[in-house]
Amino acid sequence: MNKSRYSELDWLRVLLIFAVFLHHVFMPFNGDGWHVMNRESSKALDDIMVYFEQVRLHTLFFIAGAGSVLLLNKVSAGTFLTTKLHRLLIPLIFAMMIVVPPQNYFENITEYHSLTDAYRSLMFAFNANHLWFIEFLFVFMLLAVPVNLALGASSGRALLSVLERITAHKHGLMLLGLVIIGVRLCLKTVMPSQDPSLFNLSVSLFFLLFFLAGVCFIKSPGIWLALEHNRATNFKWLLFSSVTFYVWYYRPDINDYTSVEMRWHLWWLISALVSWSGLLTLVGYASAWCKKTPNWLRRTNELIYPFYIVHQTVIVALAFYIVQWDAGIAVKSLSLLFSSLIICTAICYFVIRPFNLTRYLFGLKTTQSKVPESARLSEEK
Repeated sequence: MNKSRYSELDWLRVLLIFAVFLHHVFMPFNGDGWHVMNRESSKALDDIMVYFEQVRLHTLFFIAGAGSVLLLNKVSAGTFLTTKLHRLLIPLIFAMMIVVPPQNYFENITEYHSLTDAYRSLMFAFNANHLWFIEFLFVFMLLAVPVNLALGASSGRALLSVLERITAHKHGLMLLGLVIIGVRLCLKTVMPSQDPSLFNLSVSLFFLLFFLAGVCFIKSPGIWLALEHNRATNFKWLLFSSVTFYVWYYRPDINDYTSVEMRWHLWWLISALVSWSGLLTLVGYASAWCKKTPNWLRRTNELIYPFYIVHQTVIVALAFYIVQWDAGIAVKSLSLLFSSLIICTAICYFVIRPFNLTRYLFGLKTTQSKVPESARLSEEK
């Protein structure tokens, strides 16, 4: 299998980033303690959101790993790294200075005289906030170059051959997930925090494993085909994982019978099982069903990156006012959904897309750029 474009990656990238957008739209209403919170909250909403938290970003990191190999097949390592510098690091720095500060302003509005005052205090704080994902992604992309070279060497090809033999079996792909689950449990023993920091290895290395899985899987046509061929089996594993997830989530009080450490380890194990089986299922069915990238998806795929950068700031700003309405959660959440979607889309299409300066600052190719079309496949937004 030697495809020029993996349309399944295009579809999944757009759908999953939109899922991230939906997650942040509903955060003010789930009682979880976000930047801006509604007075009333929905326990049912929180119970649904906590499940999908186990799948979205993990799969996006996998897509990024696969996309990095596709780009490295087209350009030199030097060009690859330069591209990532311009399309990940520069937008990250710019967004930390300009896009992120309003979130802190609306969260702590009584501490500032105005938004201008907040910018003076926060512009050079370089707080990544929701952009930690891009921060992780940039570091992972630096690692993609030596990993890709290593997989092309004899030892790397031998490793891929072993992985191909494992994934040739019906449950082989799920078997590989045992490595990820084992690493997850070991790291959480020493670093239990969920803080999304590169230095919190229980988070950063966990996501790195999904990125590396994308690198390895896309390097092997046999493994990539196994994702599609065994999608039904992996879906059954996802159903099993999901039922187990909610059985544990709604468990009765067993504090007298198990330690806190044991309960957390079981939670991390089950969550990692959902993450891995969800990834395999999503990619498998997308490979089977998403064979083409229509023109509208190509355009959306281009703008989904700046959409991701601006979306949370827009949501926080709008939510600050919407949660003050005298209305129910349904009215408020739907109002926030449609208004933020319209504004984010308008910003991307009318403010960022037409101008080379804004295109560059938000990680898009400028109109004079000669970066290959394949670069889009590497952008895991």
